[in-house]
Amino acid sequence: MSEEYFVPCEEAESEFTEKRSRFIGRVARVETEADARAYIEQIKKRHYDARHNCWCYLIHEGGAVRYGDDGEPQGTAGQPMLGVFQREGVENAVCVVTRYFGGVLLGAGGLTRAYAKSAKDALDAAGKARMTLWTRERVAVPYPLFERLTRLIDAHGGVTESSDYGADVAVTLRLPQAKTEAFAAALTELSNGGISPEILGTVFLPGAREND
Repeated sequence: MSEEYFVPCEEAESEFTEKRSRFIGRVARVETEADARAYIEQIKKRHYDARHNCWCYLIHEGGAVRYGDDGEPQGTAGQPMLGVFQREGVENAVCVVTRYFGGVLLGAGGLTRAYAKSAKDALDAAGKARMTLWTRERVAVPYPLFERLTRLIDAHGGVTESSDYGADVAVTLRLPQAKTEAFAAALTELSNGGISPEILGTVFLPGAREND
C-alpha cells in the first residue's frame, strides 16, 4: 500500500437500466470492516425485495479487500466492482450494487460490464479525495499578530482547528506536511525569531475533491 491513496468524498448513488434490469449503485466512505459490513446490511434491508445486492469493500488499515456476488455467477459482480476501486486507487470505501431483475438474461459479459459501470458511476458521483499526511501544530502568538498568523496559515494551505484566548492566542492548526518547513520559516520572519511552532503529531486526512 502506498502512503497516499484516495477515499470517496461522500456517500453517493447512481442508477441505470440494462435490458429491463435496474442497477442501483451506492458508494460510501468507511474506516473499518465492521463499518463496511454494517453498510452492506443496511442496503440489503432497504432493498430486501431485490434479486441481488452485490458488494465490495477495501480498507486501508490492514489491507482488507472483500467482495460478494450475492447469487450472481461467480466473478461477474463483486470482482468487477472491486476492480473499479483498485484501478482508481480508492480505499476506505464500500460499494453495493442492487439489481432488480428485469426478466432478460445479460450473460456473463453483460453482467460484468453492468456491475462495473454501476460501481464506476456511483464512485464518480461520490468523487474522490487524496489522503495525505498533515502535521498538527500549536502556535501561541500575542494578540497583535493573531490576524497575520491566520493569513499565514491560509497562505500555506493550512486549517485552523481551534483558538484559545488567554494571555496570548494559542492556535491549534494542521498543515500539509510538505508545507511545514516553509510555514516555520515564515513564522520566524513574522515574529522576528521569537515564535516557533510546537509539533503535536501527524495525521492522514483527505484533501479537496479532485477533478477527473
